[in-house]
Amino acid sequence: MTLVSTAAGGEARTSLRERKKLATHRLLRRIALDLVAERGYAHVTVDDIAEAADVSPRTFFNYFPSKEAALFGADPDRIAELRRRIVQDAPGEPVLDVLRMVMVSEAQAVADELRELGGDPAGWLRRMKEARADPHLRAAHAAQMAIIERAMTEGLAERLGTDPERDPYPGLLAATAAGVFRASMTFWSASGGPVPLSQLIELAFQALGDGLPEKCALRGVTSSPGGRPPQTRPHGDAADRKDDH
Repeated sequence: MTLVSTAAGGEARTSLRERKKLATHRLLRRIALDLVAERGYAHVTVDDIAEAADVSPRTFFNYFPSKEAALFGADPDRIAELRRRIVQDAPGEPVLDVLRMVMVSEAQAVADELRELGGDPAGWLRRMKEARADPHLRAAHAAQMAIIERAMTEGLAERLGTDPERDPYPGLLAATAAGVFRASMTFWSASGGPVPLSQLIELAFQALGDGLPEKCALRGVTSSPGGRPPQTRPHGDAADRKDDH
């Protein structure tokens, strides 16, 4: 997240200091992805990443709490913000709709961060795919996802006014949302990103809300006429839902 100041004309303007910090952040993440794709997760250290970026390990830790955070683009503040949004966003709306909105927003943030790395986005997707083939990284990623899923469970429980130790519903919702995100991210990376990640998430939640019918827009996501992704229908359209079954 970049802090901005508002210019007199009303335009957001990033300070030189923040631009330099953002450039360093992107550089460290680019190098981390490159090195892990080249050497394997277990053979890359924070010292290696810092040396390749021509910064000190201390500087690395000013930007990321761990090697994993540099690869996954996640940090404790972001996880806390995810939990807060689940609790507070769209008051009065059904919890599944709130999860959909929050996950679509997260997907857009992930895609934006990838574009901001510079170069060919498809190339970064390939690096991500190669990096995640490493069994050590898969284990680290699973541990990271468990932390995120737990934060989602706690946020859902708070929103619903229940206890996740006594009520399995928040945990089920969190696991489902995490699974939707993970499956969509895997497909997006493997396919080279022709369909926006946020739209994959939207279509997945649409199918989920419809009861996961065999005939759904999600399954036609790579076979639309002209190679265009299918349009998502308004959420909760009963007529379209009837046609899907």
